[in-house]
Amino acid sequence: MRKMKTMDGNTAAAHISYAFTDVAAIFPITPSSPMAEHVDEWSAQGKKNIFGQPVKVMEMQSEGGAAGAVHGSLQAGALTTTYTASQGLLLMIPNMYKIAGELLPTVFHVSARALATSSLSIFGDHQDVMAARQTGFAMLAEGSVQEVMDLSAVAHLASIKTRIPFMNFFDGFRTSHEIQKIEVLEYDELAKLVDYEALDAFKKRALNPNNPVTRGTAQNPDIYFQTRESVNRFYEDVPEVVESYMAEITKLTGREYHCFDYYGAPDADRIIVTMGSSTDVAEETIDYLTSKGEKVGVVKVRLYRPFSKERLLKVIPATVKAIAVLDRTKEPGSIGEPLYLDIKSAFYGRENAPVIVGGRYGLGSKDPNPADIAAVFENLTKEEPKDGFTISIVDDVTNTSLETVAEIDATPEGTKACKFWGLGSDGTVGANKSAIKIIGDHTDMYAQGYFSYDSKKSGGITVSHLRFGKKPIKSPYLVDKADFIACHNQAYVYKYDVLEGLKKNGKFLLNTIWTPEEVNEKLPAEMKKYIAE
Repeated sequence: MRKMKTMDGNTAAAHISYAFTDVAAIFPITPSSPMAEHVDEWSAQGKKNIFGQPVKVMEMQSEGGAAGAVHGSLQAGALTTTYTASQGLLLMIPNMYKIAGELLPTVFHVSARALATSSLSIFGDHQDVMAARQTGFAMLAEGSVQEVMDLSAVAHLASIKTRIPFMNFFDGFRTSHEIQKIEVLEYDELAKLVDYEALDAFKKRALNPNNPVTRGTAQNPDIYFQTRESVNRFYEDVPEVVESYMAEITKLTGREYHCFDYYGAPDADRIIVTMGSSTDVAEETIDYLTSKGEKVGVVKVRLYRPFSKERLLKVIPATVKAIAVLDRTKEPGSIGEPLYLDIKSAFYGRENAPVIVGGRYGLGSKDPNPADIAAVFENLTKEEPKDGFTISIVDDVTNTSLETVAEIDATPEGTKACKFWGLGSDGTVGANKSAIKIIGDHTDMYAQGYFSYDSKKSGGITVSHLRFGKKPIKSPYLVDKADFIACHNQAYVYKYDVLEGLKKNGKFLLNTIWTPEEVNEKLPAEMKKYIAE
């Protein structure tokens, strides 16, 4: 019997990667550091992988060093893994070309994060993974903590079988740090899925002084081009292998996965194509809109590279008239963002092709909510939908943003939402993490926890967003309507609208040193009026 456990996305990725790893070459970078920390801790405790050995962990001097160590370790025949994000991934790109070119099976687990441009951001989007999409690594995307658990296994298994290295990515902070109650895959189940013949062949190709070979030579114009093209057949096999391992995970868990998954009305006329945590927001919004008679849907991109045009077209309903492609990245100067251009290319030259527009969302963890997704569907109803749009922001400079139609509460009925305002390092976040794990692990409730804070190490504002309910929670965005709000710093009542979003008959707790008389005297009049009404 598989266990239900409450954990975040980083822990789920670490749990799976540890199973398939001989060597982990690590260097910390937010928000991927907890993956490496877990692996290091388990290794020190002597925890065994599926091959009956503890993982050997090497912390290097930089991400470039970690990537070099991965390359060398793979050449020596050890299954090797690393964990990174943002500028760290950029430093690995030179080695990634070599690893992919030499057909060395590995998985880079990436908690996708923004890149430093005009300013630095430690928060989540897809700018880093999109900057590495041309390296030859296969790219597998996840949108929730449960998907990280399930599909990280697919990445490792498919890499061993196909010899293609994988970049396994999920949204930094939004998925990497979100706590969810999920089903945990057991190591004995995973061990049965490994292609041991392919693994044995990989070990036999290892560099060995007793069996010397020449690698990494310089090639002249007479053969370089032809040699480069010979890799095509390996990439052509990847979607089929990924699908087969997804089918194995489905057999184990009952959760169905494909390279592209469609969710929504079978006769939809408008759909969104996206990947990452936005797929769950889209699902929730689609449930709300279809209940009101709208014909909408979403295509969830799982295997982004190699891109299987045939599998994409197969899942899109024939009734679709308009498509909005959502990218969580920005490529200034390009005619469109990467996923948008791929979808346009897939439909190029096809008769009765739908109208296709592209939009950007979620840069620097500006997570979209159901109202934003509804605005995208509303845009598709227009005779000439806006192209190159943005959501979740007000762009009053270049006027790209879509206006939200109305607030939408799409959370499942019976879900309770809570917000806790705290000060960095005051214990609020830690206490909430403990509470949500206790409730998730020891009751039949589903639980979700997400913790919003700024980049300061301590002393900044923290807001903990918790949800509990009898049904699985697919709401990867901040709580906007709360049943309970707590404020753990009395000074906040003068600085912030801490009661914003409190539902009618909701509860407010102020953690304060004031006496009841002082509370009555010191609370702002506006706040007292809000509570009274």
